[in-house]
Amino acid sequence: MAEDVKVRYSDSDLAMFKEIILEKVEKAKKDLELLQSAYKNDGNNGTDDTSPTFKAFEEGSETMSKEANTQLAIRQEKFVRDLKNALLRIENKTYGICRVTGKLINPERLKLVPHATLSIEAKNMQS
Repeated sequence: MAEDVKVRYSDSDLAMFKEIILEKVEKAKKDLELLQSAYKNDGNNGTDDTSPTFKAFEEGSETMSKEANTQLAIRQEKFVRDLKNALLRIENKTYGICRVTGKLINPERLKLVPHATLSIEAKNMQS
């Protein structure tokens, strides 16, 4: 009877990935705080005494940048959530296993995209 051995990353590999992810979580949280403070800041840009057209233009670009910041913040929140989910997968030792093929995801890919759940092979099958 053949043994059914599940291929996974070693504990030392998982510890290395955990370090990478924890660093990314810290940086991502700081970036998120910056984005949130940027779109929550309603500070006056000192355009009260300038021409009305310029003020209207300023308000328009302010609205645009608030929307852009909000979108960036939403994406950043998702990134933080994905990284935290990756930490959970490390805890239960399923990290780095492609959810489609069941094979290990290339470690170089995981270093670049530590929250990846698909191998390049599986990602290419989707397109």
